[in-house]
Amino acid sequence: MLKVLQVCSDTNIGGAGKCILTYLKHCNCEKLNVAVVLPSNSLLKPKVEGLGFKVFEIDAMADKSLDGRAIKKLLKVFREFKPDIVHTHASMSARIAARLYGAKIVYTRHSVFPPNPHLTHGIGKTLCGLANNSTADKIIAVAEAAKQNICDIGVKDDKIEVILNGVEPLRKYSADETSKIKAEFNIPEDCKCTAIVARLNEVKGHKYFVEAAKILKDRGIKARFLIAGTGDMADTIRKQILEAGLDDYVIMLGFLDNVEPLMNIIDVQANCSFGTEATSLSLLEGMSLGKPAVVSDFGGNPGVIKDGKNGFIVPTHDSLALAEKLAMLFEDNDLYSKLSAGSTEIFNSTFTATKYAENIDNIYLSLGGKNND
Repeated sequence: MLKVLQVCSDTNIGGAGKCILTYLKHCNCEKLNVAVVLPSNSLLKPKVEGLGFKVFEIDAMADKSLDGRAIKKLLKVFREFKPDIVHTHASMSARIAARLYGAKIVYTRHSVFPPNPHLTHGIGKTLCGLANNSTADKIIAVAEAAKQNICDIGVKDDKIEVILNGVEPLRKYSADETSKIKAEFNIPEDCKCTAIVARLNEVKGHKYFVEAAKILKDRGIKARFLIAGTGDMADTIRKQILEAGLDDYVIMLGFLDNVEPLMNIIDVQANCSFGTEATSLSLLEGMSLGKPAVVSDFGGNPGVIKDGKNGFIVPTHDSLALAEKLAMLFEDNDLYSKLSAGSTEIFNSTFTATKYAENIDNIYLSLGGKNND
């Protein structure tokens, strides 16, 4: 049985943490013995232990990729658990420690963002490529765009495998349940709904979502635009809503611990990112309920939404294009039914949690035991 140690430096539960939890729920425990290393007081710890997996805590690396203090502490854990494979999530410290220990190394790139130009040419690319190629036996990119980012900094193509994220399907609510949730959110029954679920940062493009809302309100379309999340742009977005006279049309919901009720009441999901977007978990969750989406053409979005099949892709920074596609889905019932069915079909074929876990298992099993075995 192969022994696998997943290492995550996050203290909160972000995208990487959610992927770890999804994997643990569906991993092949007959062939793999999996444990997790976390920084002290990580919110992931009780979740991982609740699934029956061992957690090692170290007093270092909290929310840091490279922490010199962590390497010695990680080596101690490695010598105790004796992993064949160390799978790191944004932890260069763990990659260095795993190489020193002699385990095979898997690294997941969870985000998409253009690399620094100094790292894509000349000596910068050479050094960056050397660092990454020497501290990973396999690199998992969660989107084709993420793979391209890694190749651009000198990583060998044959080290990289694209594995798209997967999620548990959400429960579909009854008509009575959805009516109750709409009432709680103060949404009239005859209003169409769209939502953007993302942290409130500039690169997530909420500005264009609000501008699209203004366009549709001025056209007299009965709809509500919902914003779920928190972040440093909250006050800016709230001010934009008020100045545009949209306080009755755009609703800021704040942080939602459970997005299932929201996903059940919306008709269409939106994603306006122009930075750091890989494979959006919220898009996948919406697809599990047959919700089409209108998304920007940035990063991993085109790997999730196929234009005209389960939604529409629009240019980044283009609020008019976003509004036009949302209006089409709000007003054309036949088109909506077609894209809704496409969302369910693509989710079931590509983005289930079991498919995701199987793909990760196959990476581990293909690598085999320790480098020094």
